[in-house]
Amino acid sequence: MTARVTVLYFARSAELTGHRSEVVPLPVVTSSSQLWGHLLELHPSLAALQDQVVLAVRQQYVSIGDQSIILADGDEVAVVPPLSGG
Repeated sequence: MTARVTVLYFARSAELTGHRSEVVPLPVVTSSSQLWGHLLELHPSLAALQDQVVLAVRQQYVSIGDQSIILADGDEVAVVPPLSGG
């Protein structure tokens, strides 16, 4: 079973994917590492951010690991790379 989820790309992740957002089908029950894997399948260029990126699911940060995630239609997932500035 899949959910249609809006993926938001910020800063470098938007540059790497060429998108600011897109709607993608993702498994309803997944882990944060599997979620990241699905995004890498869609956009292999995101591998440049491996070990630096944080995901936010429904505006809650999740580390990439074994954390269980349940997605629903209309959920938002944000790809947040390291930010710089002053």
